[in-house]
Amino acid sequence: MPPVAIILAAGKSTRMKSAVPKVLHEIFGRPMIEYVLDATRKAGVERIVVIVGHQADMVKSALSGHSDIRFALQSEQKGTGHAVRMAAEALADHDGPALVLAGDTPLLQASSLSGLLEAQAGRGAACVIGTAETEANQGLGRIVRDSAGEFLRIVEQKDATPEEAAIREINTGCYAFDSRLLFRSLEQIRPNNKQGEYYLTDVPAILKSTGRTVVAASTFTMTEALGVNTRAQLAEARAAISKVTLDRLMAEGVTIIDPSNTSIDPRVTIGADTVIHPMTVIEGPVVIGSNCRIGPLAHLRGAVRVADGESVHPFECRMA
Repeated sequence: MPPVAIILAAGKSTRMKSAVPKVLHEIFGRPMIEYVLDATRKAGVERIVVIVGHQADMVKSALSGHSDIRFALQSEQKGTGHAVRMAAEALADHDGPALVLAGDTPLLQASSLSGLLEAQAGRGAACVIGTAETEANQGLGRIVRDSAGEFLRIVEQKDATPEEAAIREINTGCYAFDSRLLFRSLEQIRPNNKQGEYYLTDVPAILKSTGRTVVAASTFTMTEALGVNTRAQLAEARAAISKVTLDRLMAEGVTIIDPSNTSIDPRVTIGADTVIHPMTVIEGPVVIGSNCRIGPLAHLRGAVRVADGESVHPFECRMA
């Protein structure tokens, strides 16, 4: 059975200082959650459940054009484990792998999600925890392994011994579960913590205690796994996506004279031997042919098409 995905999108924009739900803040004109949706689909997911809560109607409206999405409401914010439980009804007929991801991680790569699913299938695991290596591990859950290198537990910063605090492998918050075992285990978690919340991170220990296989797989980079919680991090995510896009286009034969002063949406298609001059902004699914000259200071937006050999002159604006 193809994998499903549960994407957590119920949180507020407290640190964004915004009335707009965090997952709807845009990168290149698209809500950041859409980048997560893209990655899951490329990893083979065919059904997606988005957990909504804060400004639920706004999130539903923004994603209403996606036919493969169902929504589940978390009316009270009682933690990540509680949020995932809200997907139980929507996935009652599913007996297969389920990815659990955060909607504020726009840098996630499909290859990393595929790695999680492959690790689960290869080990017959009830749970695979996506991990990453980083020196900047402050405040993050550490992955503790036994002498054979197998997963033992996740230890949060406040509970870590000095030896555990030095561990560089951290929990990214991305998981692949056996969906039946996931929902069964969620019924067993208790809010035995200072926040009085139901934590998804308790599920791997529950599964392991019942003899199930739990795997920690280092399939992620720290960059892609980090969530966007502030406006500064939103800008950092945009810069990372921009660099990947510009590097790809240049590798495909496009000349970008000054990448640091050029903005190109990742949905843009550009033919070989086209030259993009500085201070040009290209947004949306623009298609530019080969041997074109664009800019400087040009602006293209929407479903614009530029024919082979055509020029878009300085200060020219084309929108569709």
